[in-house]
Amino acid sequence: MAASVGNTSSGARPWPQLLALVFGAVYLLVGIIGFFITGFDNFAGHGQDEMLLFFMINPLHNIVHIVIGIAGLLLARTLAGARTYGWLLAVGYGAAFVYGLIAVGKSWDFLNLDAADNVLHIATALVGLVIALAPVRSAVGGSARTA
Repeated sequence: MAASVGNTSSGARPWPQLLALVFGAVYLLVGIIGFFITGFDNFAGHGQDEMLLFFMINPLHNIVHIVIGIAGLLLARTLAGARTYGWLLAVGYGAAFVYGLIAVGKSWDFLNLDAADNVLHIATALVGLVIALAPVRSAVGGSARTA
């Protein structure tokens, strides 16, 4: 059976795969924990006072985190998948950042964002770019590859 693209014969994963796996696990966990705080009421409501650490959340926001988390766990299986996940983070969270700049404090903000969310979203978009674009040194020959 051929090895998955991006995995070495030792089973070690390149760092973009590990970073995608970690981000996927963290976002999945945050989404699940979020439901313990918000429940399922006021599904896409703005003005909820429920917070997870410094971040405003609502059930729709939790679902987005769960979907992003599952995508990370699934796509981290290969280097090419991790790169794809990086692009999804970069584009998706870049768009969420722009949306947040406009929507924070507005009655139509269906994700119930705050300034802390905006900081997290731009940071996540930047991490996505790193996952998508940064070179990986292979164990054989020390050459860089981007999959």
